[in-house]
Amino acid sequence: MKIAVIGAGSVGATLGGGWVDAGYDVIFGVREPESEKYQALPAPRATPAEAAAQADVILLATPWPATEAAIGSLGPLSGKLVLDATNPLKPQLAGLTHGHETSGGELVAQWAAGARVVKIFNTTGFDNMANPHYPDGAATMLYCGDDSEAKAVAHALAQALGFEPQDAGPLTQARLLEPFALLWISLAYQQGLGRDFAFRLVRR
Repeated sequence: MKIAVIGAGSVGATLGGGWVDAGYDVIFGVREPESEKYQALPAPRATPAEAAAQADVILLATPWPATEAAIGSLGPLSGKLVLDATNPLKPQLAGLTHGHETSGGELVAQWAAGARVVKIFNTTGFDNMANPHYPDGAATMLYCGDDSEAKAVAHALAQALGFEPQDAGPLTQARLLEPFALLWISLAYQQGLGRDFAFRLVRR
């Protein structure tokens, strides 16, 4: 399985690096693959279209305002498995641009026509993606989507990073997962908890 990571910021670089460490074949899709600023990435680099063309799985780890254009740059995506780690955040983390009646995840599915989209890796910070282990157990990674095979792959990729994955239902559940991400963000920054905490599903 080859994974194309589109976006080389904190989230993309952390997830890509984690999969490299877990033995997966990873390539980063960036606009200037020869740029020195990408030399520290833990896997080869190519243009977004080149990376997507050779990948079985595509991770979207782009800033929300750049996401539609990034998807448009990838070429045909019909049948591809797309992991959507984005959140439709307003500037200064002031809220969400979409919610309740639709979601960023559903828009990604529209823009990536024919792709099998799974919303995942959007509900916590990159520190937890690097290390989801806590004294009480692994952090929970919620995900949602409409394709059962795609969700099984997403589940395995989250598990490979050390998360406890949990299926949250169809892609419309992104309308809940994106506000859930905003809760983590507000607790981390506005409420002063910092980044070293995570949500965990506990069972009786």
